[in-house]
Amino acid sequence: MSDTRIGDVVSRIRGGIKAERQDSFLTDKFLYSLFLKYAALRIKQLDEKGRLYAFSSIFETLDYVKLEECDWVEAGCSGIKSYRTFRKTCDPLPMFMEGKFGPMVRSITSLDGRTPFQMTSLDNYVLISKQSSFRYNTTKYCWWLNDRLYFPDVPYPAIRIEGMFQEDISKFKCNYDDCCKRRQDQSLNVPDYILSDIEKMVLTELNGEMRIPSDYQHDAQAPTR
Repeated sequence: MSDTRIGDVVSRIRGGIKAERQDSFLTDKFLYSLFLKYAALRIKQLDEKGRLYAFSSIFETLDYVKLEECDWVEAGCSGIKSYRTFRKTCDPLPMFMEGKFGPMVRSITSLDGRTPFQMTSLDNYVLISKQSSFRYNTTKYCWWLNDRLYFPDVPYPAIRIEGMFQEDISKFKCNYDDCCKRRQDQSLNVPDYILSDIEKMVLTELNGEMRIPSDYQHDAQAPTR
């Protein structure tokens, strides 16, 4: 995990704002939301080039994510005619940073790490399951749907997830020490070498030199406290 705190980034951005823009609406929450907006843009660019997965420090691990049974309708598998059993993560997962191909998930495995799961789309899994050779396919699949992961034909009670998260995950890890920290004091899961670029984009927008892209409007779902 990066040594840079969320508060460090917010403080640098605040220090770079022109004096006439020091308005009362420029709260830590708002400034961090702008940072996340441009961080998402840079992360997607880097994900296209395959540069992020080498940085293990920006990924965090949920060591025990409980699964529960669900039916094929909830799993979205109405297109599968043969019998399957399905499990899903019991609770909605914390918000991931988004890459080019979806949530930034580095690995999903069994608790002991011996069995990996391959992320795919629901539509792709339905197509794969209809192939005549599917009975010999030993790959374990999962897909993302409505903030949960779904798993076909998996007996495990829980799985392990390593990902790049946008929000605080201390409550998901039962880490009560981190839960008691202010959001500003928590570590930032963004590679240090792109922080300067992101901060410059935020300052450019705040100082009126950049038009806000419509696809990256203020996201109030990942605020600081």
